[in-house]
Amino acid sequence: MKNVLRMRPGEKFLAACGDEWEYTCKVLSYSEDGADAAVIDAQKPGKELPSRIFLFQCLPKGDKMEMIIQKAVELGAAEIIPVSSARCVVKLDAKKAEAKVRRWNAISESAAKQAKRMVIPPVRPVMTFREVLEMAEQELKGALLLIPYENARDMDATRRILSSAEPGRPAALLIGPEGGFDEAEVSAAERSGFMPITLGKRILRTETAGMAALSILMYLLEERKE
Repeated sequence: MKNVLRMRPGEKFLAACGDEWEYTCKVLSYSEDGADAAVIDAQKPGKELPSRIFLFQCLPKGDKMEMIIQKAVELGAAEIIPVSSARCVVKLDAKKAEAKVRRWNAISESAAKQAKRMVIPPVRPVMTFREVLEMAEQELKGALLLIPYENARDMDATRRILSSAEPGRPAALLIGPEGGFDEAEVSAAERSGFMPITLGKRILRTETAGMAALSILMYLLEERKE
């Protein structure tokens, strides 16, 4: 505010504290390590989606995960869960995974601020595929569980499945790595309640598939929220 934005006393800014309230504040003064401001208004802007969306993203190569987290946060994801699946090229040991998760949470925080989100979506520690299915069965009962899959061809079925997205009902997306899911993984996911859907006739990259599915859910939930 002081050194980059050059905000002067009297100028206004928005502040959020991790709840549904947003506060309009006015800069009063600066100290060496902080700023004093006055709250002049409070409002509930309703910027969060009416349903929590969980993005289970299998680990991609390179730094793609950083872009995925950034865009997922902008699109309204409530949580991002990195996943280690059978065809993931990336294998992280505990030390590397811990450092990556810290970095990913910093990216989530930055993206949330840029998008003026009311909350900062957490990036959980890396889960195994089995742990993901256990979470789906235990923590996401009743949620709309979706697994975009290249072998799913029925667009009518996908349309019917997506039409069940509604405000208040959590949703989860399970996105495969560059090599896609192993057939055994898809079968196991289906037994845990995930429903295969198609995202069209084109094969999408892992960093594209999640964003496409998130965009569809965001539109449906925002439309039905009205």
